[in-house]
Amino acid sequence: MSVTISRVQNRKAFKEFLTFPLKLYKDMPAFVPPLIFDDRDTLDPRKNPAYEFCDAAMYLAYKDGRLAGRVAAIVNRKANEAWNHAEVRFGWFDFIDDREVSAALLNAVGEFGKERGMTAIVGPLGFTDFDPEGMLVEGYDCLSSMALHHNWPYYKEHMEAFGYEKDVDWLEYKIYLSDKIPEKYVRVAKIVEDRYGLRLRKVTKREVRKTDIGYRIFDLINETYAGLYDFTVLSKKLIDKYVGFYLGVIDLQFVSLVEDKDHNIVAFGIVMPSITRALKKCNGRLFPFGWYYILRSMYWKYEENFEMLLIGVKPEYQKKGVNSIIFVDLMQRLIKGGFKYGESNGELETNMDIRSQWGEAEVEQCKRRRVYKKAID
Repeated sequence: MSVTISRVQNRKAFKEFLTFPLKLYKDMPAFVPPLIFDDRDTLDPRKNPAYEFCDAAMYLAYKDGRLAGRVAAIVNRKANEAWNHAEVRFGWFDFIDDREVSAALLNAVGEFGKERGMTAIVGPLGFTDFDPEGMLVEGYDCLSSMALHHNWPYYKEHMEAFGYEKDVDWLEYKIYLSDKIPEKYVRVAKIVEDRYGLRLRKVTKREVRKTDIGYRIFDLINETYAGLYDFTVLSKKLIDKYVGFYLGVIDLQFVSLVEDKDHNIVAFGIVMPSITRALKKCNGRLFPFGWYYILRSMYWKYEENFEMLLIGVKPEYQKKGVNSIIFVDLMQRLIKGGFKYGESNGELETNMDIRSQWGEAEVEQCKRRRVYKKAID
Protein backbone atom coordinates (compact mmCIF):
# COMPACT_ATOMS: atom_id res chain seq x y z
CA MET A 1 0.00 0.00 0.00
CA SER A 2 1.36 3.45 -0.89
CA VAL A 3 2.24 6.14 1.62
CA THR A 4 -0.30 8.87 2.25
CA ILE A 5 0.84 12.35 3.28
CA SER A 6 -1.61 14.54 5.18
CA ARG A 7 -1.12 18.16 6.20
CA VAL A 8 -1.91 18.86 9.85
CA GLN A 9 -5.01 21.05 9.92
CA ASN A 10 -6.96 20.11 13.05
CA ARG A 11 -6.43 19.45 16.75
CA LYS A 12 -6.53 15.67 16.43
CA ALA A 13 -3.80 15.63 13.79
CA PHE A 14 -1.76 18.17 15.78
CA LYS A 15 -1.89 15.91 18.82
CA GLU A 16 -0.75 12.95 16.70
CA PHE A 17 2.12 15.06 15.40
CA LEU A 18 3.23 16.02 18.92
CA THR A 19 3.01 12.55 20.45
CA PHE A 20 4.34 10.40 17.59
CA PRO A 21 7.92 10.27 19.01
CA LEU A 22 6.64 8.81 22.28
CA LYS A 23 5.56 5.73 20.33
CA LEU A 24 8.47 5.64 17.88
CA TYR A 25 11.14 5.73 20.60
CA LYS A 26 9.43 3.83 23.40
CA ASP A 27 12.06 1.06 23.18
CA MET A 28 15.10 3.38 22.92
CA PRO A 29 16.78 3.74 26.36
CA ALA A 30 18.67 6.92 25.39
CA PHE A 31 15.58 8.78 24.17
CA VAL A 32 14.40 11.68 26.34
CA PRO A 33 10.85 12.87 25.56
CA PRO A 34 10.54 16.57 24.75
CA LEU A 35 8.24 18.72 26.83
CA ILE A 36 5.05 18.34 24.81
CA PHE A 37 3.65 21.72 25.82
CA ASP A 38 6.87 23.42 24.65
CA ASP A 39 6.71 21.77 21.22
CA ARG A 40 3.01 22.63 21.03
CA ASP A 41 3.64 26.32 21.74
CA THR A 42 6.56 26.44 19.31
CA LEU A 43 4.55 24.95 16.44
CA ASP A 44 1.35 26.92 17.13
CA PRO A 45 1.20 30.09 14.99
CA ARG A 46 -0.94 31.77 17.65
CA LYS A 47 1.81 31.39 20.25
CA ASN A 48 5.12 31.57 18.40
CA PRO A 49 6.17 35.07 17.22
CA ALA A 50 8.56 33.43 14.73
CA TYR A 51 5.57 32.98 12.43
CA GLU A 52 5.84 36.72 11.74
CA PHE A 53 8.82 35.93 9.50
CA CYS A 54 8.33 32.20 8.89
CA ASP A 55 5.93 30.19 6.75
CA ALA A 56 5.38 26.66 8.03
CA ALA A 57 3.35 23.51 7.61
CA MET A 58 3.27 20.17 9.42
CA TYR A 59 2.78 16.83 7.70
CA LEU A 60 1.96 13.30 8.82
CA ALA A 61 2.74 10.14 6.87
CA TYR A 62 0.50 7.08 7.00
CA LYS A 63 1.30 3.62 5.68
CA ASP A 64 -1.21 0.79 5.66
CA GLY A 65 -3.50 3.12 7.53
CA ARG A 66 -1.06 3.57 10.44
CA LEU A 67 0.85 6.67 11.43
CA ALA A 68 4.42 6.23 10.20
CA GLY A 69 6.14 9.63 10.31
CA ARG A 70 6.00 13.37 10.72
CA VAL A 71 7.84 16.49 9.53
CA ALA A 72 7.57 20.28 9.70
CA ALA A 73 8.42 22.43 6.69
CA ILE A 74 9.67 25.95 7.51
CA VAL A 75 10.66 28.87 5.32
CA ASN A 76 12.50 31.37 7.51
CA ARG A 77 12.41 34.54 5.42
CA LYS A 78 14.62 36.50 7.83
CA ALA A 79 17.40 33.89 7.73
CA ASN A 80 17.14 33.51 3.96
CA GLU A 81 17.57 37.26 3.53
CA ALA A 82 20.39 37.54 6.07
CA TRP A 83 22.36 34.61 4.64
CA ASN A 84 21.50 35.26 0.99
CA HIS A 85 20.01 31.87 0.21
CA ALA A 86 16.60 30.39 -0.62
CA GLU A 87 16.19 27.38 1.67
CA VAL A 88 13.25 25.50 3.10
CA ARG A 89 13.99 23.85 6.43
CA PHE A 90 12.75 20.50 7.68
CA GLY A 91 12.39 19.89 11.38
CA TRP A 92 10.55 17.66 13.84
CA PHE A 93 11.45 14.87 11.39
CA ASP A 94 10.67 11.38 12.68
CA PHE A 95 9.76 8.21 10.80
CA ILE A 96 9.75 4.43 10.88
CA ASP A 97 12.54 2.57 9.09
CA ASP A 98 10.86 2.71 5.70
CA ARG A 99 12.43 4.74 2.91
CA GLU A 100 9.12 5.17 1.15
CA VAL A 101 7.86 7.00 4.24
CA SER A 102 10.92 9.23 4.79
CA ALA A 103 11.11 10.08 1.08
CA ALA A 104 7.44 11.07 0.97
CA LEU A 105 7.88 13.37 3.98
CA LEU A 106 10.95 15.07 2.50
CA ASN A 107 9.17 15.43 -0.83
CA ALA A 108 6.33 17.24 0.94
CA VAL A 109 8.86 19.67 2.45
CA GLY A 110 10.46 20.14 -0.97
CA GLU A 111 7.12 20.92 -2.59
CA PHE A 112 6.28 23.39 0.19
CA GLY A 113 9.58 25.15 -0.47
CA LYS A 114 9.32 25.00 -4.25
CA GLU A 115 5.92 26.70 -4.15
CA ARG A 116 7.62 29.58 -2.32
CA GLY A 117 10.59 29.88 -4.64
CA MET A 118 13.11 27.95 -2.55
CA THR A 119 16.02 26.22 -4.28
CA ALA A 120 17.36 23.96 -1.50
CA ILE A 121 16.10 21.88 1.39
CA VAL A 122 18.09 21.83 4.64
CA GLY A 123 17.71 20.40 8.12
CA PRO A 124 16.91 19.35 10.69
CA LEU A 125 16.43 22.97 11.76
CA GLY A 126 13.67 24.82 13.59
CA PHE A 127 12.21 28.28 13.34
CA THR A 128 15.17 29.80 15.22
CA ASP A 129 18.35 28.62 16.88
CA PHE A 130 16.45 28.10 20.13
CA ASP A 131 14.65 25.13 18.58
CA PRO A 132 16.19 21.63 18.29
CA GLU A 133 18.76 21.45 15.48
CA GLY A 134 20.76 18.70 13.81
CA MET A 135 20.36 14.98 13.26
CA LEU A 136 22.26 12.66 15.58
CA VAL A 137 24.91 10.77 13.58
CA GLU A 138 27.18 9.65 16.46
CA GLY A 139 26.49 8.90 20.11
CA TYR A 140 23.22 6.98 19.91
CA ASP A 141 23.85 5.28 23.25
CA CYS A 142 24.32 8.57 25.11
CA LEU A 143 21.27 9.84 26.94
CA SER A 144 19.74 12.71 25.04
CA SER A 145 19.70 16.23 26.46
CA MET A 146 16.66 18.37 27.11
CA ALA A 147 17.45 20.91 24.40
CA LEU A 148 18.11 18.51 21.50
CA HIS A 149 16.21 15.64 19.95
CA HIS A 150 17.35 12.03 19.68
CA ASN A 151 16.90 9.79 16.64
CA TRP A 152 17.46 6.24 15.43
CA PRO A 153 20.72 5.37 13.59
CA TYR A 154 18.81 4.54 10.41
CA TYR A 155 17.95 8.23 9.89
CA LYS A 156 21.50 8.88 8.64
CA GLU A 157 21.27 5.97 6.20
CA HIS A 158 18.04 7.33 4.74
CA MET A 159 19.44 10.83 4.25
CA GLU A 160 22.56 9.63 2.49
CA ALA A 161 20.60 7.19 0.32
CA PHE A 162 18.50 10.14 -0.91
CA GLY A 163 21.60 12.15 -1.88
CA TYR A 164 21.60 14.60 1.02
CA GLU A 165 25.04 15.90 1.96
CA LYS A 166 26.54 17.33 5.12
CA ASP A 167 26.12 21.07 5.45
CA VAL A 168 27.47 21.47 8.98
CA ASP A 169 28.17 19.38 12.09
CA TRP A 170 27.81 20.21 15.76
CA LEU A 171 29.76 18.38 18.45
CA GLU A 172 28.58 17.78 22.00
CA TYR A 173 30.88 17.19 24.95
CA LYS A 174 30.83 15.92 28.50
CA ILE A 175 32.90 18.14 30.78
CA TYR A 176 33.83 16.42 34.04
CA LEU A 177 34.12 18.32 37.32
CA SER A 178 36.87 17.71 39.84
CA ASP A 179 36.40 18.39 43.54
CA LYS A 180 37.89 21.87 43.23
CA ILE A 181 38.17 24.64 40.66
CA PRO A 182 41.35 24.43 38.55
CA GLU A 183 43.84 27.00 39.85
CA LYS A 184 44.46 28.30 36.33
CA TYR A 185 40.82 29.41 35.99
CA VAL A 186 40.97 31.27 39.33
CA ARG A 187 44.25 32.98 38.43
CA VAL A 188 43.15 34.03 34.94
CA ALA A 189 39.78 35.28 36.21
CA LYS A 190 41.48 37.59 38.71
CA ILE A 191 43.93 38.93 36.11
CA VAL A 192 41.12 39.62 33.61
CA GLU A 193 38.93 41.34 36.21
CA ASP A 194 41.74 43.66 37.22
CA ARG A 195 43.03 44.34 33.71
CA TYR A 196 39.69 45.26 32.11
CA GLY A 197 37.74 46.53 35.12
CA LEU A 198 35.20 43.72 34.98
CA ARG A 199 33.08 42.19 37.72
CA LEU A 200 30.75 39.26 38.18
CA ARG A 201 27.04 40.06 38.30
CA LYS A 202 24.25 37.82 39.62
CA VAL A 203 20.58 38.51 38.97
CA THR A 204 17.40 37.90 40.95
CA LYS A 205 13.87 36.95 39.93
CA ARG A 206 12.75 40.44 40.88
CA GLU A 207 15.31 42.04 38.55
CA VAL A 208 14.17 39.80 35.69
CA ARG A 209 10.56 40.83 36.32
CA LYS A 210 11.08 44.51 37.04
CA THR A 211 14.07 45.58 34.91
CA ASP A 212 15.36 45.14 31.38
CA ILE A 213 18.16 42.76 32.42
CA GLY A 214 16.64 39.81 30.54
CA TYR A 215 16.42 41.84 27.34
CA ARG A 216 20.02 43.00 27.72
CA ILE A 217 21.12 39.36 27.96
CA PHE A 218 19.25 38.44 24.79
CA ASP A 219 20.52 41.54 22.97
CA LEU A 220 24.02 40.24 23.72
CA ILE A 221 22.99 36.80 22.43
CA ASN A 222 21.98 38.45 19.16
CA GLU A 223 25.33 40.24 18.96
CA THR A 224 27.46 37.30 20.07
CA TYR A 225 25.86 34.64 17.87
CA ALA A 226 25.22 36.78 14.78
CA GLY A 227 28.02 35.18 12.74
CA LEU A 228 27.19 31.55 13.59
CA TYR A 229 25.66 29.14 11.12
CA ASP A 230 22.31 30.39 9.76
CA PHE A 231 21.62 32.38 12.94
CA THR A 232 18.30 34.22 13.06
CA VAL A 233 18.42 37.53 14.93
CA LEU A 234 15.73 37.38 17.62
CA SER A 235 12.89 39.90 17.37
CA LYS A 236 11.50 41.83 20.33
CA LYS A 237 8.47 39.51 20.53
CA LEU A 238 10.66 36.42 20.47
CA ILE A 239 12.85 37.85 23.21
CA ASP A 240 9.68 38.49 25.23
CA LYS A 241 8.82 34.82 24.83
CA TYR A 242 12.26 33.51 25.76
CA VAL A 243 12.73 35.86 28.73
CA GLY A 244 9.39 34.74 30.09
CA PHE A 245 10.12 31.05 29.60
CA TYR A 246 13.83 30.55 30.21
CA LEU A 247 14.63 33.21 32.79
CA GLY A 248 11.26 32.58 34.42
CA VAL A 249 12.04 28.95 35.27
CA ILE A 250 15.83 28.64 35.46
CA ASP A 251 17.47 28.70 38.88
CA LEU A 252 19.26 32.06 38.65
CA GLN A 253 22.18 30.95 40.80
CA PHE A 254 23.30 29.19 37.61
CA VAL A 255 23.15 32.37 35.51
CA SER A 256 26.40 34.37 35.56
CA LEU A 257 26.94 37.75 33.98
CA VAL A 258 30.10 39.82 33.58
CA GLU A 259 29.83 43.61 33.55
CA ASP A 260 32.27 46.38 32.73
CA LYS A 261 32.76 49.47 34.90
CA ASP A 262 29.77 51.16 33.21
CA HIS A 263 27.50 48.19 34.04
CA ASN A 264 27.32 46.99 30.45
CA ILE A 265 26.97 43.20 30.14
CA VAL A 266 29.99 41.90 28.23
CA ALA A 267 29.60 38.15 28.82
CA PHE A 268 27.09 35.61 30.10
CA GLY A 269 26.89 31.93 30.97
CA ILE A 270 23.72 29.94 31.63
CA VAL A 271 23.58 26.35 32.85
CA MET A 272 20.80 24.34 34.42
CA PRO A 273 20.53 21.09 36.33
CA SER A 274 19.62 18.28 33.95
CA ILE A 275 15.98 17.22 33.91
CA THR A 276 16.42 14.39 31.42
CA ARG A 277 15.63 11.60 33.86
CA ALA A 278 12.63 13.56 35.13
CA LEU A 279 11.39 13.92 31.55
CA LYS A 280 11.75 10.19 30.99
CA LYS A 281 9.80 9.51 34.17
CA CYS A 282 6.92 11.79 33.20
CA ASN A 283 7.12 10.97 29.45
CA GLY A 284 7.27 14.65 28.49
CA ARG A 285 3.97 15.55 30.21
CA LEU A 286 3.55 18.02 33.06
CA PHE A 287 0.41 16.41 34.44
CA PRO A 288 -0.51 14.74 36.65
CA PHE A 289 2.94 14.47 38.33
CA GLY A 290 5.44 15.57 35.69
CA TRP A 291 5.75 19.07 37.14
CA TYR A 292 6.87 17.58 40.47
CA TYR A 293 9.64 15.43 38.95
CA ILE A 294 10.89 18.34 36.86
CA LEU A 295 10.91 20.90 39.67
CA ARG A 296 12.60 18.42 41.99
CA SER A 297 15.44 17.89 39.48
CA MET A 298 15.80 21.63 38.90
CA TYR A 299 15.75 22.87 42.49
CA TRP A 300 15.76 20.19 45.20
CA LYS A 301 17.32 16.84 44.32
CA TYR A 302 19.73 17.33 41.45
CA GLU A 303 20.60 14.68 38.91
CA GLU A 304 24.34 14.02 38.55
CA ASN A 305 24.77 16.16 35.46
CA PHE A 306 23.96 19.67 34.29
CA GLU A 307 23.35 21.15 30.84
CA MET A 308 25.37 24.06 29.52
CA LEU A 309 22.72 26.05 27.70
CA LEU A 310 24.40 29.26 26.57
CA ILE A 311 27.69 31.10 26.85
CA GLY A 312 28.73 34.23 25.02
CA VAL A 313 31.31 37.00 25.15
CA LYS A 314 30.99 40.39 23.50
CA PRO A 315 33.19 40.40 20.34
CA GLU A 316 35.69 42.99 21.62
CA TYR A 317 36.27 40.91 24.77
CA GLN A 318 36.71 37.55 23.07
CA LYS A 319 40.04 35.68 23.38
CA LYS A 320 40.89 37.67 26.53
CA GLY A 321 39.98 35.07 29.15
CA VAL A 322 36.68 36.69 30.17
CA ASN A 323 34.90 33.33 30.17
CA SER A 324 37.14 32.25 33.07
CA ILE A 325 35.17 34.63 35.34
CA ILE A 326 31.99 32.77 34.43
CA PHE A 327 33.60 29.34 34.83
CA VAL A 328 34.90 30.11 38.32
CA ASP A 329 31.50 31.29 39.54
CA LEU A 330 29.51 28.44 38.01
CA MET A 331 32.02 25.73 38.91
CA GLN A 332 31.97 26.57 42.60
CA ARG A 333 28.16 26.37 42.60
CA LEU A 334 28.10 23.13 40.62
CA ILE A 335 30.73 21.45 42.78
CA LYS A 336 28.81 22.49 45.89
CA GLY A 337 25.64 21.04 44.32
CA GLY A 338 27.30 17.64 43.92
CA PHE A 339 27.27 17.56 40.11
CA LYS A 340 29.68 15.14 38.42
CA TYR A 341 29.72 16.42 34.84
CA GLY A 342 28.11 18.82 32.41
CA GLU A 343 26.92 18.38 28.85
CA SER A 344 27.55 21.09 26.32
CA ASN A 345 25.02 22.25 23.81
CA GLY A 346 25.92 21.67 20.18
CA GLU A 347 29.20 23.41 19.26
CA LEU A 348 30.07 24.01 15.63
CA GLU A 349 32.78 21.64 14.46
CA THR A 350 34.61 24.58 12.87
CA ASN A 351 34.39 26.85 15.94
CA MET A 352 37.85 26.17 17.36
CA ASP A 353 37.61 29.04 19.87
CA ILE A 354 34.66 27.51 21.72
CA ARG A 355 36.13 24.01 21.47
CA SER A 356 39.41 25.12 23.07
CA GLN A 357 37.88 27.01 26.00
CA TRP A 358 37.69 24.03 28.36
CA GLY A 359 41.43 24.22 29.00
CA GLU A 360 42.61 21.69 31.59
CA ALA A 361 39.18 20.18 32.27
CA GLU A 362 38.60 16.50 31.42
CA VAL A 363 36.50 16.55 28.25
CA GLU A 364 34.90 13.74 26.24
CA GLN A 365 33.12 14.15 22.91
CA CYS A 366 29.87 12.21 23.24
CA LYS A 367 27.68 13.14 20.26
CA ARG A 368 27.76 14.56 16.76
CA ARG A 369 24.82 16.21 15.03
CA ARG A 370 24.51 17.02 11.37
CA VAL A 371 22.50 19.35 9.17
CA TYR A 372 21.91 17.92 5.71
CA LYS A 373 21.30 19.82 2.51
CA LYS A 374 20.13 19.04 -1.00
CA ALA A 375 19.08 21.10 -4.02
CA ILE A 376 15.39 21.01 -4.85
CA ASP A 377 14.80 19.37 -8.23
